[in-house]
Amino acid sequence: RRVAFYDGENHRRLVFLTNLFSVSPKTVADIYKQRWQVELFFKWIKGHLRIKSFYGTSANAVKTQVWVAIIVYLLVAIAKKRLKLQPSLHTLLQIVEVNLFEKTDIIQLVTKALRQEIMAQTDNQLNLFGS
Repeated sequence: RRVAFYDGENHRRLVFLTNLFSVSPKTVADIYKQRWQVELFFKWIKGHLRIKSFYGTSANAVKTQVWVAIIVYLLVAIAKKRLKLQPSLHTLLQIVEVNLFEKTDIIQLVTKALRQEIMAQTDNQLNLFGS
């Protein structure tokens, strides 16, 4: 079954293929819209929460892993805002990941990581005038 639906919000005509014969075109469009939101959510998870694969296959295992990743992301975002940390959330998440079991203040971890990054950049610089 080919279903056409006009999206008034975006002023677009959408066409869907479905095997659902008993539902209206609006319902088919709503189902696809919800499905697309799920796809976007998982894309966001992979991009922001650093989940490359799921460790378990049950619904509970996947939910638990997603919730833990969201909690970590939010804790780092809160720390960034409250401590007025300059690095991006991505950089801060990397610092936390590398130093996960360190008993060190987060400000010290960030300062140390930034210092190491600066040193690595200056070590890679060639001397223009030789010495």
